[in-house]
Amino acid sequence: MATTDRHPPFSVPAASSAALTTLALAHALSAAERGLAVIPLSRTKLPALPSPHRDDPPWKPRCHGECGLPGHGVYDATTDPRRIRALFAAAPRATGYGIACGLPPHHLIGVDLDTKSGTDSSASLRELALRHLFTIPETVVVATPSGGRHLWLSGPPDVVVPNSAGRLAPGIDIRGAGGYLVGPGSRTEHGVYSTVPGTAHLPPAPCPPALLRLLTPPPRTHHPTPGPPGHHGAGLVQFVLGAHEGQRNTRLFWAACRAYESGLGDTLADALTDAAVRTGLTEREARSTIASAARLTTGG
Repeated sequence: MATTDRHPPFSVPAASSAALTTLALAHALSAAERGLAVIPLSRTKLPALPSPHRDDPPWKPRCHGECGLPGHGVYDATTDPRRIRALFAAAPRATGYGIACGLPPHHLIGVDLDTKSGTDSSASLRELALRHLFTIPETVVVATPSGGRHLWLSGPPDVVVPNSAGRLAPGIDIRGAGGYLVGPGSRTEHGVYSTVPGTAHLPPAPCPPALLRLLTPPPRTHHPTPGPPGHHGAGLVQFVLGAHEGQRNTRLFWAACRAYESGLGDTLADALTDAAVRTGLTEREARSTIASAARLTTGG
């Protein structure tokens, strides 16, 4: 992974905008080569592509990419170079890229040690480690323009880590499934994100089990609702069918979790499996992912 020196905030002349987008694309493609799914970001660290549903009425179900159009934030994330180039081509003002968390092969978990809260988040993490008997292994560390740090950890494939802000300790935010980290080399209105020297070559280290337990909530209690799958079940199947390479397993896992929470897991298992196989997964992979979702949501 390329490293970038820290730079102060900047203003972008119109003539250099294309060059900054090209640089961000190069960093994003480099990250994708390591199996990290990416999306283009603007200078504000938000997804650079506008939603195609921004004018939809509020009652319309939220689309996570089932429509096939770009502009769904982290749900656009991919490791496919052709799709990455297409996303950046549609986002000419992008100056950075986001790395989606929770996706295979790394199932990335981001530990964001913030400095803006006025607390010593690094000290809070050390205190947690002492109290719960774990150590943070050597791993990728990204320096933020504000002086904070992003620690990259790898999670197990059958555990979904949710996003949280300050829940673990003041000043410590967690980026998990459905979240993203600003990638090193990204330029924002506050400066440049850069890999801390000596960590760029490292893979994301496995998350210590004791820390993982702190990051994962207990299984949800669900109340089965008998009846036909109806529109909700059909929507989950379509969500799986809309997966691109790099999204297939994560989309299937998410859909299966929602199905079991709704009491439709056993009813939809075959349909979800068929949909996943049509996107490129093997039946064995699909059945395994659905079984993992069942264990997580039912506590079995």
